[in-house]
Amino acid sequence: MYTPPFFKPDRTASLKFAGERGFGTMCAFDGHKPIASPLPFYLTYAADGTPRAAFHVARHNPLVKLADGATSWLLAINGPDAYVSPDWYVSPDQVPTWLYQSVHLSGPVAMMSDAELAVQIDTLSDIFENWLLPKKPWTSGKMTAGRLEAMKKGIVGLVMTVEEVEGSFKLNQHKSDADYVAIANALGAQADADARQIAQLMQDARPEAFANETDMLERTAP
Repeated sequence: MYTPPFFKPDRTASLKFAGERGFGTMCAFDGHKPIASPLPFYLTYAADGTPRAAFHVARHNPLVKLADGATSWLLAINGPDAYVSPDWYVSPDQVPTWLYQSVHLSGPVAMMSDAELAVQIDTLSDIFENWLLPKKPWTSGKMTAGRLEAMKKGIVGLVMTVEEVEGSFKLNQHKSDADYVAIANALGAQADADARQIAQLMQDARPEAFANETDMLERTAP
């Protein structure tokens, strides 16, 4: 991933973002063309701190045949994104751009055992069910044993050993306070939810720029 230095998050921030998103596009190469599938996942860490991305796919997914435990795959995780109009800047001679958050994890992918798959299914559903609290979490225990086993036969558990972590959080960090605040304010006024989320991320990243704006308004107020 090409990332200018001022947009590059550290490894910890990239992994935190990936883990909190929990959904991405897994990409591999079959020798002739790319193969990709959007899917949910979760991160675990080996004793030495190596991240591992656990997920599953349908048994007939072409990715299954490529999971040799040696060839590197790519997991692309994207966050909110938003278009920025040059008209929103304070400074002249700007150009259109796009703000976004994205992390790429790469490494070899291997198959899980049946026992590991059972844990993976329960762990994955537990993580996402907890997003819905205070709703009582769904668990696989609510299914009849026969139905659950039949469903498990239709999927394959896979795990990526993450060898490389790349991230790009492009939030106009290189712009002046005036331009930065102007863009965040413009995005925050849009109807698009992603645009408003990018605006909030910008405010969280440089709160001092917005504090300066508040001070200026207070000094100029009648």
